[in-house]
Amino acid sequence: MTSEPGFQLSGDAPERYESHVATIMAPFVAALLDAARPEPGDAVLDVACGTGFAARAAADLVGADGNIVGVDVNPGMLAAAGAHTPDAAPLYWNQASADALPFDDAAFDVVVCQQGVQYFPELDAAFTEFARVLRPGGRVAVTAWASIDGSPFFLAQRLAIDEVAGPKVAASYATSFSCTAKRIAAAMREAGLDEVRTRELQVMIKLPPLADFAPAHLSALPWASAVAEARRDGIRKATETLCELLGPFTASDGTAELPFTSTVAAAVR
Repeated sequence: MTSEPGFQLSGDAPERYESHVATIMAPFVAALLDAARPEPGDAVLDVACGTGFAARAAADLVGADGNIVGVDVNPGMLAAAGAHTPDAAPLYWNQASADALPFDDAAFDVVVCQQGVQYFPELDAAFTEFARVLRPGGRVAVTAWASIDGSPFFLAQRLAIDEVAGPKVAASYATSFSCTAKRIAAAMREAGLDEVRTRELQVMIKLPPLADFAPAHLSALPWASAVAEARRDGIRKATETLCELLGPFTASDGTAELPFTSTVAAAVR
């Protein structure tokens, strides 16, 4: 997930995002980069980079001769990304919107966006920008959560948020799962990208004991404040509901292994 309108974090939430969201994101970051195929020496743009999960992983692939630029609209996310930049890594951070990228035409070999396109207010404009900054033959790849029914943890989280904070907040949360593979493919083609391909990827992920992980994960999301404000024990109540709903997936030690499902889309300039 990332920091376009619809996913804004402030205070110490970006650091919590860095700490508590990585477990879920890791396999999809790997799939994203597998689809984008960054090579040694490539210039890579990570749009809506958040705290830098994809950018840091790409830096390992492009090597010292490569160049990684992460952009995000949220200064708190960028500050966290900077704090977690490895020494001597070819990583640079820039505050910018996906539909107004401050770069020259044909500046990058690869553009990636990890769990961000679902929050873009102007999806077609964003992909037009992706195409503009790509060199001929350059690759673009994005991930976006598929239907919430394919990710039981997120479904339970939405139901818990609805129970505590009400349907309006739950509907806002549900936008995270609103960008279909068909919509992404259409935006790619409209931008003039070729070889458009999409697939649905489901990965089983083992989570730490849910009684601790669930509130920590929720605290790293924009909807946590509404849950906490809805009632004094809102986070605790949401955790109880989520843990109850995920009982069938939970082991005796409190850990849970669940499927998470994402769209992976890629194209060529």
